[in-house]
Amino acid sequence: MADPETVPVPATTRPAKAFKDPGYGFLDIRWRLPSQCEVCRSGCHSSLCGDCITRFAAPVPRCLRCGLRLGIPAAACGDCQRSPPPFTRTVCVADYGFPWDRLITAFKFEDQPSLARGLAPLLAQRLQDDAAGAALPAVQLVMPIPLSPQRLAERGYNQAWELACRVARLRGLPACADLLQRPVATAHQADLGRTERQANLRRAFMVDPRRRATLAGLHVALVDDVMTTGATLREAAAVLLRAGAATVQAWVLVRTPDE
Repeated sequence: MADPETVPVPATTRPAKAFKDPGYGFLDIRWRLPSQCEVCRSGCHSSLCGDCITRFAAPVPRCLRCGLRLGIPAAACGDCQRSPPPFTRTVCVADYGFPWDRLITAFKFEDQPSLARGLAPLLAQRLQDDAAGAALPAVQLVMPIPLSPQRLAERGYNQAWELACRVARLRGLPACADLLQRPVATAHQADLGRTERQANLRRAFMVDPRRRATLAGLHVALVDDVMTTGATLREAAAVLLRAGAATVQAWVLVRTPDE
């Protein structure tokens, strides 16, 4: 299993203005400076202040399997009972909506990877809060949903890796950026319906064939910023299980509510 201090990080992970944090990619130098809450603009040392976290990231009942918001907590919602996803558990911070839509757009598409320094601790805290009620094997390896080489070159960083490496560090776990790969660029999922999303992702992911043995019997967590229909995480988890992983969990910042 890859050591968290030596995991490979793509050279395009950060623009030149940043400095290197060994083993975890590149951290924007602004993380050391006082800042403002991205929502209410009050002074704080993170992306969100305590008041906004309390207001917009309060725990709510969810399906433990897919993270969908429910009226009461349940081990599995109706959809998961009928068609269980390949991942055994989903942990998320909040529903997709204000202010998360704006924050994630900036984080993902507007060259603001430094937002990960404030977002990752929220996910790590939710994992800690949920751990007591989860009768699941402990995660042994954390990895991001990968970008294709083309999309990584366009964006300059993988926002899922920015989250994954920080959450792993906060949880004391190893992380690996490139064991799961996305060799070919597919159409943007946001432009597609549920059925089209599933078709678009067929054969989108692969495990590095030289390192399949790394996964044998491991309990893995997949990290992403947003879960919409869950198609991306389903396909990636299925690939990991076929490659030998024992279980896969999904750790995401936000979950799109059922419409």
